[in-house]
Amino acid sequence: MVGMAGKSSGPTWDTVDLAPIVLIKSKEEALTERARDRLVAQARSQDPDIEVTQIDAASYTGGELAVLASPSLFGGAKIAIVTGLETMNDDFLGDCMQLLQDPSPDLFLIAIRNGKVGRGIKLDTAVGQAGFPVVVIEEVKNSGHKIALLKADARRAKRTVAEDAYQALVDGLGSDLRELTSALRQLFDDVEGTITAKAVDTYYGGRIEAKNFAVADAAVAGNVARALELLRHALATGTAEVLIVSALAMKVRQLARVSATMGRDGASVKLSMEPWQIDRARRDLRNWSDEGLSAAIRSIAKADGDVKGFRGEARDPAYALEKCIREVTAARRL
Repeated sequence: MVGMAGKSSGPTWDTVDLAPIVLIKSKEEALTERARDRLVAQARSQDPDIEVTQIDAASYTGGELAVLASPSLFGGAKIAIVTGLETMNDDFLGDCMQLLQDPSPDLFLIAIRNGKVGRGIKLDTAVGQAGFPVVVIEEVKNSGHKIALLKADARRAKRTVAEDAYQALVDGLGSDLRELTSALRQLFDDVEGTITAKAVDTYYGGRIEAKNFAVADAAVAGNVARALELLRHALATGTAEVLIVSALAMKVRQLARVSATMGRDGASVKLSMEPWQIDRARRDLRNWSDEGLSAAIRSIAKADGDVKGFRGEARDPAYALEKCIREVTAARRL
């Protein structure tokens, strides 16, 4: 999971090695950049003065690759970084297919396809069939995968990071993977010893994104002050009340499902939840009783009705949400 590769058996972004042609098929731009930088660094370790050329596959002019692949009067190899394969034109497709038949010792081609499949899918197949590396990078969606990426970065940097610091980073900056990983690197530079949640808050507390699930997580954890802070910021930045109620409901329903299906003994059964969600629910359940879960579910149902029925049942949906959060955090102690 560290490399965030897809179903391909090829190399991951953090293990790929330089070759005459490397194809990167990515849904995560931040990891695309890491793969590209890794390959360029390998090339520069062989030739510090190697020439790097950027090419847009959509506006490519026929013959460009042939020129780059030709031996230079001054010697030395070149790197061509080609972006936008999903919108490639016919000239690029034809020239690249020709290069596959006769790779040049004077050119390293790094071809990047972002997001959707788009045009020229036969090129992807041909690169793999020719035996060149194909790196598949899937989108890093859930917090468990983001934390795994941060932990891998910490291992590479030989740094110690507290578990709650990882979670604080993901809660605060998790919607932008590049910003998330950059924040951890900044903490490596600025903080001596173990990086704690307090350090994360010191550096990034003012930029915390008050997402609806962050509100729900804080409420279920029993941190009423934190939950209310996140709630108010979420509402101030345009998050709809109904989305926050929905996140609360989903979070507590997950606890109830794990409690009812797995019990408190941790026995393994199949649930329609991700493994990391089950693990987190199990940890949360250590502080919840069945009575408390029932009370929380009733409070959330009342808030749901208040928010959706604003015109007749609740004068102030924000107040209804605050009241619900206070009741949910109190229910945790029942």
